[in-house]
Amino acid sequence: MFTQLMSSLHYKIVANAPKVLAVPSHLVPFSLQHKCLSEVLSRLFKEAISEGELDFLTGKWLQITISDLNLTWYLSFEDDVIVIKEKVIEADVSFTAPLNELILVVGRKEDPDTLFFQRRLSIEGDTELGLEVKNLLDNIEFENLPDIIQKWIQHLSSFVKSGLSKPLTNDKVKAAYSADVNK
Repeated sequence: MFTQLMSSLHYKIVANAPKVLAVPSHLVPFSLQHKCLSEVLSRLFKEAISEGELDFLTGKWLQITISDLNLTWYLSFEDDVIVIKEKVIEADVSFTAPLNELILVVGRKEDPDTLFFQRRLSIEGDTELGLEVKNLLDNIEFENLPDIIQKWIQHLSSFVKSGLSKPLTNDKVKAAYSADVNK
């Protein structure tokens, strides 16, 4: 009974967190979003920047949208700096997904290709540019982030992944209990 209750609570927290976060996320001024994103992205892609691996974004705009938070950022690359804008005239490629799916990608709990083919991640626009961005995401090196942030990403993505599974029913709880008892 307790396991079923905890499973149900876990599922509800993960499923409803984006709805709860949608309102406060709109209250955060873009200047603060820019500062945070700029710091995180410059650390994450420090090595890629120094090796010229972001040059493909020069003169191009990548739109990233967290659909259930209604948050959108536009990224480009210029003079060895990641450029972040609130709006641009037109994006060359766009990546759109719900918050939980992006958390799974960042925590390496789901592959962007899998999410794309399951229609949980939308990629539109310049196909070649989208593929380059996806490959860059696959090669993110979290070692450039502080240890506490690395651990937080792993814990959060594990929590989301396990919380996205349907809550246990009485039958599943009984079966799991029987399996444990019979070991």
